[in-house]
Amino acid sequence: MTNFTYIIESTESKARIDKALATLNAEWSRNQVQQWIKEGHVLVNGVAVKTNYKCQEGDEVIVTIPELEELDVVAEEMNLEIFYEDSDVLVVNKPRGMVVHPAPGHNSGTLVNGLMAHCTDLSGINGVMRPGIVHRIDKDTSGLLMVAKNDMAHEGLVQQLVDKSVTRKYQAIVHGVIPHDFGTIDAPIGRDKKDRQSMTVTDENSKNAVTHFRVIERFKNFTHVECQLETGRTHQIRVHMKYIGYPLAGDPKYGPRKTLDINGQALHAGLLGFVHPRTKEYIEFEAPLPKEFEEVLDYLTKSN
Repeated sequence: MTNFTYIIESTESKARIDKALATLNAEWSRNQVQQWIKEGHVLVNGVAVKTNYKCQEGDEVIVTIPELEELDVVAEEMNLEIFYEDSDVLVVNKPRGMVVHPAPGHNSGTLVNGLMAHCTDLSGINGVMRPGIVHRIDKDTSGLLMVAKNDMAHEGLVQQLVDKSVTRKYQAIVHGVIPHDFGTIDAPIGRDKKDRQSMTVTDENSKNAVTHFRVIERFKNFTHVECQLETGRTHQIRVHMKYIGYPLAGDPKYGPRKTLDINGQALHAGLLGFVHPRTKEYIEFEAPLPKEFEEVLDYLTKSN
């Protein structure tokens, strides 16, 4: 177990203990802190408290983080759509609704489970839970991902992400009619203080984020756009499009309640290009829009 000790200062005085701790440690979500409090892992001045305890200046707070549950990641046979594969890298088209890697409470049916059945040689840099995973896309986002089959390839691909040299283009359907054909959103993204499981445009504890977009087609109340990532922050396209007033259709976290009934954001990672870490040749792949995305576009066309 790991212990963290905090002395409450005036800035956190009168705040709920769960909110204060989630603010003091940006790596902790408020939900996770609440769970630790309920399990008795948070002591204030040596006494266990409830989640609604109001902090007082000078309080000594000790958080004892229990050992993480060891998950047994099992290989599962899946009908993966492999776009490219050699001894170093693999490019896979992830279907909508599939989680990329296992996590507590969700250790099966993920892309990693399927990759482990498909091939045994995956890089170990990200540990046993994320073998081969270089970058991620959200559960309800479909599209292309590059996977590293050894540590040399992993390091090379990650460096390209750091250097912003990977080509990543997405197609999305957003609320509203965007009047201009092209645009660039340059706005830093960080964790939302009011909702630790969401991201937002903020100057506090944020990282620079840049998204370029172009309009593909306009409809009566929606716009079909292509977004190209310059950086790769969590939920970047979803957050940026909401920030400029055109949230993604179907997005349960960042979009309006009244939206298209499509069970998740209309977002597809359709184009992926990078320099092969061994051959040094640029390779590029394009995945067609999934059937459900095409059906939404057909519906919007007929509704015009």
